[in-house]
Amino acid sequence: MKFEIMRDWLLEGLNDVMKAISQKVANPILTGVKIDVSEKGLTMTGSDSDITICTFIPIEEDGEQIIRVIEPGSIILQAKVFSEIVRKLPTNSVTIEIENGMQTHIKSGKSEFHLIGSNSDDYPVLPNVKDEYRFSLPADLMKSLIKETVFAVSQQETRPILTGVHWETVNEKLVCVATDSHRLARRELTPELMPESPFSVVIPGKSLQELNKILPDNSDLVEIVIADQQVLFKSRNVLFYSRLLEGNYPDTSRLIPSEYKTTVTVNGRQLLQAIDRASLLAREERNNIVRFFADEGKMLEVSSNSPEIGKVEELIEAIDVTGEDLKISFSAKYMMDALKAIDGQDIAIHFTGAMRPFILKSIDSDSILQLILPVRTF
Repeated sequence: MKFEIMRDWLLEGLNDVMKAISQKVANPILTGVKIDVSEKGLTMTGSDSDITICTFIPIEEDGEQIIRVIEPGSIILQAKVFSEIVRKLPTNSVTIEIENGMQTHIKSGKSEFHLIGSNSDDYPVLPNVKDEYRFSLPADLMKSLIKETVFAVSQQETRPILTGVHWETVNEKLVCVATDSHRLARRELTPELMPESPFSVVIPGKSLQELNKILPDNSDLVEIVIADQQVLFKSRNVLFYSRLLEGNYPDTSRLIPSEYKTTVTVNGRQLLQAIDRASLLAREERNNIVRFFADEGKMLEVSSNSPEIGKVEELIEAIDVTGEDLKISFSAKYMMDALKAIDGQDIAIHFTGAMRPFILKSIDSDSILQLILPVRTF
């Protein structure tokens, strides 16, 4: 194998692949990156057996030559070392050559590195994803979908199914739900082409967070293919495979109240800033609890109290308050996460009592819903 490549292209592709590579894997071959060079271009693969990422670099793009292939071939190189070398190479032109079996020479300017590679036949075969369910979403919509749900997945492995986001089709809509049993985030949307038969899968939160780092900030379509144990996301030159979580996701629809005793309409950004300030002193049971008081006077009171530090109270003008007077306590962090997901719009908060879950929605759209369980302090 021998080829020349532009360093910045190599580094960009390598940065994506490195997101799937972990040093803590049972199979040591997975600490390496697999490099395949053909007449079409260069493919790099990284995997930790849960996530697999493939990036492809074409021979040329827009008339600019990126790679010159002298001899095709493949090799596995230690990923951490290889990416550090590529990052620090002195010029933008890199030559990589394999001699005497696995001896890999990397040359750039006056620098030359010699790495010992491994046989690429030892690398696990890519998952075979049959097209059971296939649809597409624009990359920027996909990123906001992840941002609006993934923060609510459980961080505890006691119920592994809750560490993922549940994607299912309901009435020709895609509904994505995450919950850690103290809060819930739901996002609904209607892709242009939905799969004909309904599906229900749970995608690990960690996989979606890594995918979010790779997706471009544009409206290029990302193709989503869901199969038996795997989901595949295809963007322009990247394939991102993730395993799916096994088990039945709990029915969360019954958690969402349909009747409300108090509804508060307020500017989301103002409320977020007030809770952020209140949480500076909120250290009760290390659970940063904030108290919230609403009555028909349209002034909301946000307060928190820490016996050792002091207390804070702040009044915010609501756009509207209807229903019963209410005193409620909740986690400042959960509330701030929910408000950030709805992102600064005017929001309606629907309460059903001081110890019942309450929900937040944008007043303009029902597509994002956040639910939070209160904390007993009163």
